[in-house]
Amino acid sequence: MPKACGKVWGPPRRAIRLRVCRAGERCSRKRRRRGGGERQAGGVFMSLIRQIWLLLLATLLLAFFGSFAVWMLSARGYLETQLRLKNADNAQSLALSLSQQKGDRTAMELTASAVFDTGFYQRVTLRDGAGRVLFSRDAEADAVRPRAPAWFAQMVTVTSTPGVAQVSDGWRALGSVEVVSHAAFAYDQLWQGALKTVGLLSVLGALAAGAAAYGVRRIRTPLDATVAQAQALMERRFVTVPEPAVPELARLSRAMNEVVQRLKSLFDEQSTQVEQLRQQAHCDPLTRLSHRAHFMTQLRAMLATDEAAGEGMLYLIRVVDLAGINRQLGHRATDALLQKVSDVLRGVWADVAGVARGRLNGGDFAVLVGQGDVAPPPAAYYADLLRRALTEMASPAQIVVGAVRWSRGMPVAQVLAAADSALARAESRGPFAVETAEMPQSDVAVLGEEAWRERLDAALQAGRMELVRFPVVGRDQLLVHHECPLRIQLEDDGTPEPAARWLPMALRTGLIARIDEAAVALALLQIARDHEPLGVNLSPASLADSSFVPRLRARLASMPEAARHLWLEVDESAAIDRFDMVRELCKQLRPLGARVGLEHAGDRLARINLLFEAGLDYVKLGASVVQGVAQDPARSAYVTATVSMLHGLGLQVFAEGVSDPADIVALHQAGLDGVTGPAVRLTTA
Repeated sequence: MPKACGKVWGPPRRAIRLRVCRAGERCSRKRRRRGGGERQAGGVFMSLIRQIWLLLLATLLLAFFGSFAVWMLSARGYLETQLRLKNADNAQSLALSLSQQKGDRTAMELTASAVFDTGFYQRVTLRDGAGRVLFSRDAEADAVRPRAPAWFAQMVTVTSTPGVAQVSDGWRALGSVEVVSHAAFAYDQLWQGALKTVGLLSVLGALAAGAAAYGVRRIRTPLDATVAQAQALMERRFVTVPEPAVPELARLSRAMNEVVQRLKSLFDEQSTQVEQLRQQAHCDPLTRLSHRAHFMTQLRAMLATDEAAGEGMLYLIRVVDLAGINRQLGHRATDALLQKVSDVLRGVWADVAGVARGRLNGGDFAVLVGQGDVAPPPAAYYADLLRRALTEMASPAQIVVGAVRWSRGMPVAQVLAAADSALARAESRGPFAVETAEMPQSDVAVLGEEAWRERLDAALQAGRMELVRFPVVGRDQLLVHHECPLRIQLEDDGTPEPAARWLPMALRTGLIARIDEAAVALALLQIARDHEPLGVNLSPASLADSSFVPRLRARLASMPEAARHLWLEVDESAAIDRFDMVRELCKQLRPLGARVGLEHAGDRLARINLLFEAGLDYVKLGASVVQGVAQDPARSAYVTATVSMLHGLGLQVFAEGVSDPADIVALHQAGLDGVTGPAVRLTTA
């Protein structure tokens, strides 16, 4: 029986009870199916290359042995012809010498014996007219030893055809002589020629093999690119490749590139539609900033989260006497004024994630900034920027700014009340006045950066860390994985603290990469022990460390079974600010079975132009996007379109921070694959 998380978010009466499957069982089945497809595709690819190599090898071997055999037969035939002619000539010469002996047998034998002794003959035979042997000399077996090996002489037989000539005395036939030369020298010639031929053919074969390897490489390079492109499609990465020079492969690559381009065009169209729906659901139509409802959702989410900055600043900016300005300048000029104010606010920290900007009503604007590795700007900074912008417009408008520092866990009403009070004091002081609400000094400022470095380093060395589990459940009410935010025990006798407390200083002191690596190591150990899938979030700043991903890959490779149940996620901002690093993270870790996704996504998701190339597995929509979806048709349409776009890329989509059971039903109807948040309660099946 699998273990239940036992964690309950929200009041038990409002929680939805969900069943738990065996940890990772469904994901393992999907991964096995996907892995089988990859092995099958790889097998086909290897078989094709192997067939090409076998064909080339067979051709080279056939050419080698064929050429050698043709040479051997030709050389042996030539030597046999030479032996036959030599035997015939020597027999004629010996017969002429014997004819001069006038039939004297003794003289003839002496002549034949002398010829045998002075030449390299295997046999010399003299017969009379009746065919009887009168004289015969045979060479001893070891008289002439060929230098060629015995096995070669046995395998390649050289026939020495006897030379026969008639011996006569005038018109009287005395008999015949038969001469057979020794074949040892023919074997030596064949052996030496065979060695030289084999050497020459080997050199030619090596050159041919080099040319074949070059040719195969030219074929394999575009083939590898095409297979990699197909593999990328399986991994939901849509990449294009240059067309190769091989016509057949060029047609294949062209077709694959067209498919990718069509998918990219479809994604771009969907992104445009999703962005339009997002602006309709979340933005004020005039200024394109968040409207009041969405900004308040972002504020509540920022105050409630324990994974991001634990404190920050809220700025309220008011255009003084907007109604009077409207009467004085007219509707169009007033709209242009409000748009100018929004442009100025949008330009401050434009590339920084976690900054929310909204138009609360009429001439009231708000900016919400989290405390990261860079301190938020002072309220006077906004006042100076707006003063210069209004001066350039020659506008009589005036603004005031009120600010308050917030901390995680503070009630929304308390933060807004303090900001309103500061804004009211600024307005009472006059144009372009700035007021900041009183706030207690944080322990970050009290301790200092070096003290925080020592505390975090000591906690890392002592292993004073723990992962807290929050379940993510699917539409089938089965566990997908546990979200596991990291808690660090900063003091020996203290309690584990959430990321909101130590994350800003971890970023500032450069320890965030070590902390993320420790969190992954802890998750792998717990997966190996409990066999339940766990999700760990990685800071975008860790990806900037060039050695972080290789270290992470080595750690996952050391525990392959646990790695297949690990879910890694980075903030949506990483896909915008560090897209190449996110893509490299996916490329390095997904082959090990780990899943990589985006968290807190939604507001900037449609702006990730290359999302279809990232190779992600899933996306988690942030609480500011999904909260209230059951009561807001515009928000529901935006979420539905976003899910459709992401599903088109083969990505799973989950929702974070769901606090209303009615939203769970609406999110499932919108097509989301799972939810997590206070409204979810996990129980045993």
